[in-house]
Amino acid sequence: MEPQRKRCSSRWPLCCFFVLFFHVQLVWTGDCPADGRTWLTFGDRCYHFVHGEEDKIKGYTFDRAKTLCQGFELLTIQNAEENDFVINYSPKVWKGNVNVWLGMYYDTNSDNMMWFHEDPVRFTNWEQSSFASDLLPVDTCVALHSMTGRWENVSCMDDMENGVICETAQDVETAKRKPSGLLSALVILSVVAIMGISVVIWVVHQKHKFGSTILTAFEYHPPFRVLDSDQSCLVEAEETDSVP
Repeated sequence: MEPQRKRCSSRWPLCCFFVLFFHVQLVWTGDCPADGRTWLTFGDRCYHFVHGEEDKIKGYTFDRAKTLCQGFELLTIQNAEENDFVINYSPKVWKGNVNVWLGMYYDTNSDNMMWFHEDPVRFTNWEQSSFASDLLPVDTCVALHSMTGRWENVSCMDDMENGVICETAQDVETAKRKPSGLLSALVILSVVAIMGISVVIWVVHQKHKFGSTILTAFEYHPPFRVLDSDQSCLVEAEETDSVP
């Protein structure tokens, strides 16, 4: 088993290269719907910001917003990071402050606001004066201000908001391995670093194996020379043969 271990150690730099490359370069990412719309990913979710005409901002009722996202969900916000993602990307879609419909409704059974997929509301970011006293509970919906990220109670029946964001989970069942640009750059830097360390280790190994310098392995050997004693014998033999 000792010779096999030596062969593996001598190929250690090459083995590390391929193991690191294939282990790090490929990462699992989910798939967003391929329905012709532009979907953005954040976490394990996909988001589509509905674009209106550039020369004017459209207004959408709550029912119309749900129709635009038919088959998917209206925007739900589960944490502060997701809330920040929405307000950071909104200026790339809409100019100025836009109120975005949230997929939230008042549940009469629990007397609390709920998300449409029946998840409880664990994170909120209300305006201080967001609760309008003239709204009936069953007529209460919520809109998010795209510039501040604050939430406000609005009427599901009467109000028209300008922003619609559809949301859905990434399809992890048909996930594909996709290379990441940043990850690929890190892989290249890691490989260069490992190859450099490997060269140093190899040099040290050769130095200890062959002597004080690795040049010993390439020691110069002069061409074969006839010994002086042999030359003397040949000369004496020639002189003897020449004597009559």
